[in-house]
Amino acid sequence: MTNWIETYRGTVPPWQCDVTEHFTVAYYFDRLEEAETTLADELGLGELLRGGGFVRRMDLRFARELRAGTSFHVISAPLGINLDGTTLDFRLGHRFIDSATGDTVTWVDAHWELSAAHVSSRQRDAIGGRLALWDGPVAEQRPDPTTKAGFIATARGRVRPADLDAEGRFSLSGIVHRFSSANGHAAVAMGMDTAYMQLNRRGFSTFEMAIRVSGSLRLDEPYLVKTGIAHLGNSSLRLIHRMVHARNGTDIARLSQFGVNLDLDARRPAPWPDEIRARAAALVVPVSSNG
Repeated sequence: MTNWIETYRGTVPPWQCDVTEHFTVAYYFDRLEEAETTLADELGLGELLRGGGFVRRMDLRFARELRAGTSFHVISAPLGINLDGTTLDFRLGHRFIDSATGDTVTWVDAHWELSAAHVSSRQRDAIGGRLALWDGPVAEQRPDPTTKAGFIATARGRVRPADLDAEGRFSLSGIVHRFSSANGHAAVAMGMDTAYMQLNRRGFSTFEMAIRVSGSLRLDEPYLVKTGIAHLGNSSLRLIHRMVHARNGTDIARLSQFGVNLDLDARRPAPWPDEIRARAAALVVPVSSNG
Protein backbone atom coordinates (compact mmCIF):
# COMPACT_ATOMS: atom_id res chain seq x y z
CA MET A 1 0.00 0.00 0.00
CA THR A 2 3.01 2.29 -0.45
CA ASN A 3 2.09 5.91 -1.31
CA TRP A 4 -1.60 5.43 -0.51
CA ILE A 5 -2.89 7.88 2.12
CA GLU A 6 -6.13 8.01 4.06
CA THR A 7 -8.35 10.79 2.71
CA TYR A 8 -11.71 10.11 4.41
CA ARG A 9 -13.13 8.16 7.36
CA GLY A 10 -16.78 7.87 8.37
CA THR A 11 -19.91 5.71 8.51
CA VAL A 12 -23.06 5.11 6.45
CA PRO A 13 -26.02 6.98 7.99
CA PRO A 14 -29.35 5.15 7.61
CA TRP A 15 -30.91 8.23 6.01
CA GLN A 16 -28.37 8.05 3.16
CA CYS A 17 -29.53 4.60 2.05
CA ASP A 18 -31.93 4.09 -0.85
CA VAL A 19 -34.85 1.81 -1.71
CA THR A 20 -32.36 -0.93 -2.52
CA GLU A 21 -31.40 -0.76 1.18
CA HIS A 22 -27.75 0.20 0.70
CA PHE A 23 -25.62 3.38 0.52
CA THR A 24 -27.00 5.69 -2.18
CA VAL A 25 -24.46 6.05 -4.99
CA ALA A 26 -24.55 9.86 -4.94
CA TYR A 27 -23.21 9.80 -1.39
CA TYR A 28 -20.19 7.81 -2.55
CA PHE A 29 -19.45 10.81 -4.74
CA ASP A 30 -20.04 13.16 -1.81
CA ARG A 31 -17.28 11.36 0.12
CA LEU A 32 -15.21 11.07 -3.04
CA GLU A 33 -15.21 14.85 -3.45
CA GLU A 34 -13.74 15.16 0.04
CA ALA A 35 -11.17 12.45 -0.60
CA GLU A 36 -10.10 13.90 -3.95
CA THR A 37 -9.69 17.41 -2.52
CA THR A 38 -7.60 16.06 0.36
CA LEU A 39 -5.38 14.17 -2.08
CA ALA A 40 -5.08 17.23 -4.34
CA ASP A 41 -4.00 19.37 -1.37
CA GLU A 42 -1.43 16.74 -0.40
CA LEU A 43 0.00 16.82 -3.94
CA GLY A 44 -0.01 20.61 -4.20
CA LEU A 45 -2.85 20.64 -6.73
CA GLY A 46 -5.66 21.87 -4.51
CA GLU A 47 -6.00 25.26 -6.19
CA LEU A 48 -6.06 23.58 -9.60
CA LEU A 49 -8.93 21.31 -8.56
CA ARG A 50 -10.83 24.19 -6.98
CA GLY A 51 -10.40 26.29 -10.12
CA GLY A 52 -12.00 23.59 -12.28
CA GLY A 53 -12.42 24.11 -16.00
CA PHE A 54 -11.14 20.70 -17.08
CA VAL A 55 -12.74 17.36 -17.91
CA ARG A 56 -12.92 14.77 -15.12
CA ARG A 57 -13.60 11.07 -15.68
CA MET A 58 -14.21 8.41 -13.07
CA ASP A 59 -14.74 4.66 -13.42
CA LEU A 60 -16.24 3.00 -10.35
CA ARG A 61 -16.57 -0.70 -9.63
CA PHE A 62 -18.77 -1.70 -6.69
CA ALA A 63 -17.49 -5.01 -5.33
CA ARG A 64 -19.67 -5.16 -2.21
CA GLU A 65 -22.50 -3.26 -0.61
CA LEU A 66 -22.15 -0.66 2.12
CA ARG A 67 -25.25 -0.81 4.29
CA ALA A 68 -26.60 1.38 7.10
CA GLY A 69 -24.23 1.68 10.05
CA THR A 70 -21.14 0.37 8.22
CA SER A 71 -17.88 2.11 9.11
CA PHE A 72 -15.57 2.74 6.16
CA HIS A 73 -12.58 4.79 5.09
CA VAL A 74 -11.06 5.92 1.80
CA ILE A 75 -7.43 5.71 0.74
CA SER A 76 -6.12 7.58 -2.31
CA ALA A 77 -2.99 7.93 -4.42
CA PRO A 78 -1.69 9.33 -7.70
CA LEU A 79 -1.39 6.52 -10.26
CA GLY A 80 0.09 8.20 -13.32
CA ILE A 81 0.88 11.51 -14.98
CA ASN A 82 1.29 11.28 -18.74
CA LEU A 83 2.13 14.14 -21.08
CA ASP A 84 1.06 13.91 -24.73
CA GLY A 85 1.96 17.14 -26.49
CA THR A 86 0.00 19.89 -24.77
CA THR A 87 -2.38 17.48 -23.02
CA LEU A 88 -1.75 16.01 -19.58
CA ASP A 89 -3.60 12.94 -18.29
CA PHE A 90 -3.42 12.85 -14.49
CA ARG A 91 -4.63 9.52 -13.10
CA LEU A 92 -5.74 9.05 -9.47
CA GLY A 93 -7.01 6.06 -7.53
CA HIS A 94 -9.39 5.82 -4.58
CA ARG A 95 -10.45 2.75 -2.59
CA PHE A 96 -13.47 2.60 -0.27
CA ILE A 97 -12.60 0.12 2.47
CA ASP A 98 -14.83 -1.58 5.01
CA SER A 99 -13.06 -0.57 8.23
CA ALA A 100 -14.19 -3.71 10.07
CA THR A 101 -12.91 -6.23 7.54
CA GLY A 102 -10.25 -4.32 5.59
CA ASP A 103 -11.91 -5.34 2.31
CA THR A 104 -12.02 -2.91 -0.62
CA VAL A 105 -15.71 -2.50 -1.39
CA THR A 106 -15.46 0.13 -4.14
CA TRP A 107 -12.68 0.97 -6.59
CA VAL A 108 -12.42 4.39 -8.26
CA ASP A 109 -10.10 4.95 -11.23
CA ALA A 110 -10.13 8.69 -11.96
CA HIS A 111 -8.58 10.90 -14.64
CA TRP A 112 -8.17 14.66 -15.01
CA GLU A 113 -7.75 15.84 -18.62
CA LEU A 114 -5.54 18.91 -18.26
CA SER A 115 -3.60 21.40 -20.32
CA ALA A 116 0.11 20.78 -19.78
CA ALA A 117 0.39 24.42 -18.72
CA HIS A 118 -1.70 23.67 -15.61
CA VAL A 119 1.05 21.61 -13.95
CA SER A 120 4.71 22.65 -13.93
CA SER A 121 7.48 20.19 -14.72
CA ARG A 122 8.62 20.45 -11.10
CA GLN A 123 5.14 19.46 -9.89
CA ARG A 124 5.03 16.59 -12.38
CA ASP A 125 8.38 15.31 -11.16
CA ALA A 126 7.29 15.54 -7.51
CA ILE A 127 4.05 13.66 -8.19
CA GLY A 128 5.93 11.11 -10.31
CA GLY A 129 7.95 10.19 -7.23
CA ARG A 130 4.78 9.35 -5.31
CA LEU A 131 2.98 7.09 -7.76
CA ALA A 132 1.22 4.03 -6.37
CA LEU A 133 0.40 0.70 -7.97
CA TRP A 134 -3.18 -0.08 -9.00
CA ASP A 135 -4.29 -3.65 -8.38
CA GLY A 136 -7.98 -2.99 -8.88
CA PRO A 137 -10.17 -3.92 -11.85
CA VAL A 138 -9.40 -2.63 -15.32
CA ALA A 139 -12.12 -0.25 -16.49
CA GLU A 140 -14.24 -1.80 -19.23
CA GLN A 141 -14.44 0.26 -22.44
CA ARG A 142 -18.17 0.25 -23.13
CA PRO A 143 -19.58 1.24 -26.54
CA ASP A 144 -21.10 4.72 -26.84
CA PRO A 145 -24.54 5.53 -28.25
CA THR A 146 -24.39 6.47 -31.92
CA THR A 147 -27.29 8.93 -31.75
CA LYS A 148 -29.15 11.14 -29.29
CA ALA A 149 -32.45 9.94 -30.72
CA GLY A 150 -34.49 7.62 -28.54
CA PHE A 151 -33.43 9.18 -25.23
CA ILE A 152 -36.33 10.16 -22.97
CA ALA A 153 -36.48 13.04 -20.48
CA THR A 154 -35.94 11.67 -16.97
CA ALA A 155 -34.91 14.65 -14.79
CA ARG A 156 -35.32 18.40 -15.00
CA GLY A 157 -34.83 21.21 -12.54
CA ARG A 158 -32.51 23.96 -11.32
CA VAL A 159 -29.38 24.04 -9.20
CA ARG A 160 -30.30 24.71 -5.58
CA PRO A 161 -28.08 26.14 -2.80
CA ALA A 162 -27.67 22.69 -1.19
CA ASP A 163 -26.27 21.37 -4.50
CA LEU A 164 -23.23 23.66 -4.53
CA ASP A 165 -19.68 22.66 -3.76
CA ALA A 166 -17.15 24.83 -1.92
CA GLU A 167 -16.47 26.78 -5.12
CA GLY A 168 -20.13 27.53 -5.84
CA ARG A 169 -20.52 25.02 -8.67
CA PHE A 170 -23.00 22.15 -9.10
CA SER A 171 -21.24 19.50 -7.01
CA LEU A 172 -20.31 16.05 -8.24
CA SER A 173 -22.65 14.47 -5.71
CA GLY A 174 -25.44 16.88 -6.71
CA ILE A 175 -25.06 15.83 -10.35
CA VAL A 176 -25.19 12.13 -9.42
CA HIS A 177 -28.26 12.71 -7.22
CA ARG A 178 -30.02 13.99 -10.37
CA PHE A 179 -28.89 10.92 -12.29
CA SER A 180 -30.33 8.78 -9.48
CA SER A 181 -33.63 10.62 -9.86
CA ALA A 182 -33.42 9.94 -13.59
CA ASN A 183 -33.11 6.24 -12.75
CA GLY A 184 -36.50 6.39 -11.06
CA HIS A 185 -38.19 7.81 -14.15
CA ALA A 186 -36.42 5.33 -16.41
CA ALA A 187 -37.65 2.55 -14.12
CA VAL A 188 -41.22 3.83 -14.35
CA ALA A 189 -40.95 3.85 -18.15
CA MET A 190 -39.99 0.16 -17.88
CA GLY A 191 -42.90 -0.60 -15.57
CA MET A 192 -40.81 -0.79 -12.39
CA ASP A 193 -42.73 1.75 -10.34
CA THR A 194 -42.70 1.94 -6.54
CA ALA A 195 -45.70 -0.35 -6.15
CA TYR A 196 -44.10 -3.02 -8.36
CA MET A 197 -40.77 -2.89 -6.49
CA GLN A 198 -42.41 -3.01 -3.06
CA LEU A 199 -44.78 -5.84 -3.96
CA ASN A 200 -42.06 -7.95 -5.61
CA ARG A 201 -39.16 -6.91 -3.33
CA ARG A 202 -37.04 -5.73 -6.24
CA GLY A 203 -34.55 -2.91 -6.75
CA PHE A 204 -31.82 -1.81 -9.16
CA SER A 205 -28.32 -2.45 -7.85
CA THR A 206 -25.36 -0.81 -9.58
CA PHE A 207 -22.06 -2.66 -9.94
CA GLU A 208 -20.28 -0.33 -12.40
CA MET A 209 -20.40 3.39 -13.16
CA ALA A 210 -18.45 5.64 -15.52
CA ILE A 211 -18.97 9.39 -15.25
CA ARG A 212 -17.56 12.17 -17.39
CA VAL A 213 -18.00 15.77 -16.22
CA SER A 214 -17.20 18.27 -18.97
CA GLY A 215 -19.13 21.38 -17.91
CA SER A 216 -20.50 23.14 -14.86
CA LEU A 217 -23.65 24.84 -13.65
CA ARG A 218 -24.09 27.64 -11.12
CA LEU A 219 -26.87 28.47 -8.68
CA ASP A 220 -30.37 28.50 -10.23
CA GLU A 221 -29.19 27.42 -13.68
CA PRO A 222 -31.50 24.84 -15.29
CA TYR A 223 -30.53 21.28 -16.20
CA LEU A 224 -32.15 18.51 -18.22
CA VAL A 225 -31.32 14.80 -18.09
CA LYS A 226 -32.24 12.35 -20.85
CA THR A 227 -31.78 8.59 -20.58
CA GLY A 228 -31.50 5.59 -22.87
CA ILE A 229 -30.72 1.89 -22.42
CA ALA A 230 -27.45 0.74 -23.99
CA HIS A 231 -27.66 -2.92 -22.91
CA LEU A 232 -30.50 -5.19 -21.81
CA GLY A 233 -29.48 -8.61 -20.49
CA ASN A 234 -31.18 -11.46 -18.65
CA SER A 235 -31.03 -9.61 -15.32
CA SER A 236 -28.66 -6.74 -16.19
CA LEU A 237 -29.17 -3.27 -17.61
CA ARG A 238 -26.86 -0.48 -18.74
CA LEU A 239 -28.31 3.02 -18.62
CA ILE A 240 -26.81 6.09 -20.29
CA HIS A 241 -27.75 9.43 -18.72
CA ARG A 242 -26.87 12.75 -20.39
CA MET A 243 -27.12 16.06 -18.51
CA VAL A 244 -27.19 19.31 -20.45
CA HIS A 245 -27.81 22.98 -19.69
CA ALA A 246 -31.55 23.20 -20.32
CA ARG A 247 -31.35 26.58 -22.06
CA ASN A 248 -28.45 26.16 -24.47
CA GLY A 249 -27.88 22.39 -24.65
CA THR A 250 -24.27 22.57 -23.44
CA ASP A 251 -23.02 19.17 -22.22
CA ILE A 252 -22.52 19.07 -18.45
CA ALA A 253 -22.06 15.38 -17.61
CA ARG A 254 -22.68 11.86 -18.84
CA LEU A 255 -23.09 8.71 -16.78
CA SER A 256 -22.93 5.08 -17.87
CA GLN A 257 -24.53 2.93 -15.17
CA PHE A 258 -24.47 -0.88 -15.24
CA GLY A 259 -26.54 -2.83 -12.73
CA VAL A 260 -28.90 -5.70 -12.10
CA ASN A 261 -32.48 -6.36 -11.12
CA LEU A 262 -31.89 -7.19 -7.45
CA ASP A 263 -33.94 -9.59 -5.32
CA LEU A 264 -33.93 -7.61 -2.05
CA ASP A 265 -34.39 -10.69 0.12
CA ALA A 266 -31.88 -13.02 -1.54
CA ARG A 267 -29.54 -10.06 -2.39
CA ARG A 268 -29.01 -11.76 -5.75
CA PRO A 269 -29.79 -10.77 -9.38
CA ALA A 270 -33.23 -11.80 -10.64
CA PRO A 271 -34.32 -12.19 -14.31
CA TRP A 272 -36.38 -9.41 -15.84
CA PRO A 273 -40.06 -10.40 -16.13
CA ASP A 274 -41.36 -10.53 -19.70
CA GLU A 275 -43.52 -7.42 -19.32
CA ILE A 276 -40.60 -5.37 -17.94
CA ARG A 277 -38.26 -6.66 -20.64
CA ALA A 278 -40.71 -5.71 -23.41
CA ARG A 279 -41.07 -2.14 -22.17
CA ALA A 280 -37.31 -1.81 -21.59
CA ALA A 281 -36.58 -3.03 -25.11
CA ALA A 282 -38.45 0.00 -26.47
CA LEU A 283 -35.91 2.26 -24.73
CA VAL A 284 -32.79 0.56 -26.13
CA VAL A 285 -30.64 2.96 -28.21
CA PRO A 286 -28.07 1.92 -30.86
CA VAL A 287 -24.44 1.84 -29.73
CA SER A 288 -21.15 1.69 -31.62
CA SER A 289 -19.81 -1.74 -32.54
CA ASN A 290 -16.35 -1.02 -31.11
CA GLY A 291 -15.28 -0.19 -27.53
